[in-house]
Amino acid sequence: MTLNFFQKLVLGIAGLTAFVIGATITSMPHMFYASYGIFLGSEASLLSELRAPGAGLASLGGIMLIGIVRQRFAAVAILASLMVFLSFPAGRLVSLVLDGMPSTGILMALIFECLIAALCLLAFVPKRRVQHNKTQSV
Repeated sequence: MTLNFFQKLVLGIAGLTAFVIGATITSMPHMFYASYGIFLGSEASLLSELRAPGAGLASLGGIMLIGIVRQRFAAVAILASLMVFLSFPAGRLVSLVLDGMPSTGILMALIFECLIAALCLLAFVPKRRVQHNKTQSV
C-alpha cells in the first residue's frame, strides 16, 4: 500500500503523539499524570496498571511511525491510528457521561485526540462515490 504525503503526515502526527505519550506514561507516570492534576502515590499495582497501557500506546505509536517508511506495514499502521485515536476520545466521552466533568487538562486532551481522529478519518477512510442510475422511461 502506497501512502500519499497527507497520509504520511497524519501517520507521523498520530504516531509521534502516541509514542511520546505512551513512553512518558511508561517511564514517568507521576510526572505525566501530575500535569492533569492527578497525583499518584507509590502503590505498585496502580503504577503497573498505568505503565502497561502506556507501553501498549508507545508500541502502537511505533507501528504508526514504521508504517510511514515501510509500505508493508502501512495498513497495520492505519488501523492502529484509527483504533487509538477513535477509542481514546470514545472512552473519555463515556467517562464524561458516567463520571462527570474532568479537569481542564483532560478536556484539552479530548479535544486534541478528536482533532487527530478527524485527521485520521479524513486521511484513511475511503470516500464513497455515489452513482446515480439513470432510469429509462418506457
